Amino acid sequence: MSGPIDKSLRERAARVIPGGMYGHQSAASLPANYPQFFARAEGPWLWDVDGNRYLDFMCAYGPQLFGYAHPGIDAAYADQMRVGDAMTGPSALMVELAEAFTGMVSHATWAMFCKNGSDATTIALMAARAQTKRSAIVRATGAYHGAQPWSNPRPAGTSPGDRAGQHFCTYNDIASLEEAVGAAGDDLAAIFVSPFRHDTFQDQFLPTREFAQRCRDLANKTGALLIVDDVRGGFRVSRDCSWSIVGVEPDMSCWGKTIANGHPISAVLGSERARPGASSIFTTGSYWFAAAAMAASLATLKLIRETDYLERLNAMGDQLRAGLDERAKAHSFSIRQTGPSPMPQILFDDDPDYRVGYGWCSEMLKRGVYTHPWHNMFLSAAMTETEIAFALSAAEESFKALRASVNTLQPHAMFAKK
Repeated sequence: MSGPIDKSLRERAARVIPGGMYGHQSAASLPANYPQFFARAEGPWLWDVDGNRYLDFMCAYGPQLFGYAHPGIDAAYADQMRVGDAMTGPSALMVELAEAFTGMVSHATWAMFCKNGSDATTIALMAARAQTKRSAIVRATGAYHGAQPWSNPRPAGTSPGDRAGQHFCTYNDIASLEEAVGAAGDDLAAIFVSPFRHDTFQDQFLPTREFAQRCRDLANKTGALLIVDDVRGGFRVSRDCSWSIVGVEPDMSCWGKTIANGHPISAVLGSERARPGASSIFTTGSYWFAAAAMAASLATLKLIRETDYLERLNAMGDQLRAGLDERAKAHSFSIRQTGPSPMPQILFDDDPDYRVGYGWCSEMLKRGVYTHPWHNMFLSAAMTETEIAFALSAAEESFKALRASVNTLQPHAMFAKK
């Protein structure tokens, strides 16, 4: 719960940080009782600066796959820090990590490393444009591909030129895909797709095999490159690229979040078809060759290969989903739970301004569970049946409290302005 220390930090931040906070964690978009600042995290748990503990179903917005402060992964990071991190050039770990990724991801024969998901998607776009000598792209309306000017979901600070040559389709709608590809014509450089539809404020759904295959066929036909932005879904849907579940291989895939369990690194993986473009571009960053995050990534990939983390995530996600459905119905609420089990999106029916969803998340927070009213959530492999039972107990109490107060709920300020 937002307490006095959090309040003081917000007041100080307002004086020295534009808007007091920026990006996805802006307080303006969250329930009023949500804390803004946190002190520590361990396993599936998160503590705010006022000492309140939460079972965290955001997992730092995705990076925490094996839980916060994982001993083995963090030891690999710390050991490498002691011998060298950001040096004049990379360590041997860069080659080892590229070999590990190309050994795990079916379509990949090469890898490039950077720091953020936005870095990775922009590198992929540059590589596609360099290879095809074209500039247009096709992507789905509402899809998030990072915060660079070309993909930023908000127009402030960007120009129409930043988005020039972009053509939009509806995810899983083959007719609209074909129309967008046709509009791009001979200038089509790339078809950009999310691993599944994970737009905010929307129900989530997996790609159909027919849509994925049509993306592949159209890329082949036009000479464009097919890019799967797997930054959010990577290794939570499959141990391979997420589109392996529908049997379609992209030319490039973009990765981040889970690949080092929270340590800062992202990647672009590509096939031989995309190697010429990737080899021709200039892209770099002061910390992109840093070795410690690469060591953490190697430790993470080993756990991905050798443990049953994915099966456990799916089982716990199914258990959570079933339990929430049961408890919501018991208190006469209708909820929609969509997306892959380890990445649930929970929205309430008949809730156009999300006041019920915000109210439920606020009640869950009071009971020590951090959820989100409009963004997909994440399960961590550090969770067990004990944590799922804790969440369901909190949900039972939260639905009960919400039912008693639902007629007095007011829309969040973000919606009241509309």
